[in-house]
Amino acid sequence: MNKKQPLSIAIDGPVSAGKSTLSAALARKLGILHLDTGAMYRAVGLYALDHGIDPGDEAALKALIKDGSIAVAVEYADGLQKTLLGGQDVTHRLREERVGAAASAVSRFAAVRRYLVAIQQQLAREQSLLIDGRDIGTVVLPHASVKVFLTATPEARALRRYTQLITAGQQTDYPTVLKELIKRDAQDTGRAVDPLKPADDAVMLDTSSLSFEESLAKLVELVEAHDAAQA
Repeated sequence: MNKKQPLSIAIDGPVSAGKSTLSAALARKLGILHLDTGAMYRAVGLYALDHGIDPGDEAALKALIKDGSIAVAVEYADGLQKTLLGGQDVTHRLREERVGAAASAVSRFAAVRRYLVAIQQQLAREQSLLIDGRDIGTVVLPHASVKVFLTATPEARALRRYTQLITAGQQTDYPTVLKELIKRDAQDTGRAVDPLKPADDAVMLDTSSLSFEESLAKLVELVEAHDAAQA
């Protein structure tokens, strides 16, 4: 009897499209683990910031990965992801704006991407997993069971991000958030290595006018359709 292959779900999309929150909710509903790859890139960016390294210094980052100085790992506790850097849990530090900007910078480099992609693919081989990011369906899980490209207009995404920051007590304004989001979009889609783009066989889901619950329901429908086709 052939061993049943683990279920693999790839969810891609631009910054503040709702990938992390929707992916976490979908994984809980399906009873599988959720891997937030963005947190792994943020961990590399955090290492650079903490050690006075320019996140745009490709040569320095490549050398640090090669000699093992940058050591990113993922653990799960009660189904929730903990991102480790050098063995230390840094999850609580990864959502700072400066760390997000650093993550966008380091994610342009092939050495960083190859290092983290290898970790991500190994995790997916070991268990059923939902992975979200910006190149999951095209690079990390090209043969994923289900592929979704989650998006929304820049204005809708900026408003969500602005609300999130204000709720967290951070001082900012909507025009600034929109400007930074558009800049991040340009970096992610224009980078030379593994640019943000939907996989040819991904289902496009625009959540601009959908509530969180409506978006989650759409994702559940896509997975159920896959399961029905496999039955």
